[in-house]
Amino acid sequence: MRSILVTGASRGIGLSIARRLAAGGDRVIAVARKRGAELDDAIAAAAATSGEIGFKAFDLSEVGAIPAFVKELRGEFGPIFGLVNNAGIGTEGLLATMHNSQIEALVRLNVLSPIILTKYVARQMMADGAGRIINMSSIIATTGYRGLSVYGATKAAAAGFTRSLAREVGQLGITVNAIAPGFIETELTGNLSEGDRERIAGRSALRRLATPDDVAATVEFLLGEGGTNITGAVQVIDAGNTA
Repeated sequence: MRSILVTGASRGIGLSIARRLAAGGDRVIAVARKRGAELDDAIAAAAATSGEIGFKAFDLSEVGAIPAFVKELRGEFGPIFGLVNNAGIGTEGLLATMHNSQIEALVRLNVLSPIILTKYVARQMMADGAGRIINMSSIIATTGYRGLSVYGATKAAAAGFTRSLAREVGQLGITVNAIAPGFIETELTGNLSEGDRERIAGRSALRRLATPDDVAATVEFLLGEGGTNITGAVQVIDAGNTA
């Protein structure tokens, strides 16, 4: 059974990834600050499948604690085959009026934390001679969006990190890819008015929003045989919003 580390796995896209991978027979190490009722249900459901979901509470903004945390995971779960850097925040705000602490928090959790976490997990993958790393970017990294300049910068960083790291670790049997979702059917878009949702969907080629399970299916593909020779790529999932 493969162990797959998924950050931000208590809700939304991360939870969908955890559910899908466990249903496919993987052992998912679900990391989040708090467990939550939805994750509790997913853990219980996974127990009835060939896979499993194990929860580990951790605040990824505590960057200094990441090395010891990864060592702890190795001791408890053994080799980590896959890492899905999904955790992140999407704070909105115009750059001119954003508080410096908000900017720092965005960069810390969306850029610094996944890079440091990847560093220590990738070291283990190098020793094992295999591994798959998936980073979560966004279409905002390339399209831009008013009020999301800092967020967009962090997601552009994820794409750039992916491409260069793929070249660093490819010869060691490790693939590195990114996923760039567009507007997704989550709690965030659920709070939009029906008119706003229709306008957003109307801009896409398929006239609908993608779902968290669409992202989870792509993660599953990249972690499977189909992803063996895919690395340094950024897969867009936006129902054709950027087509």
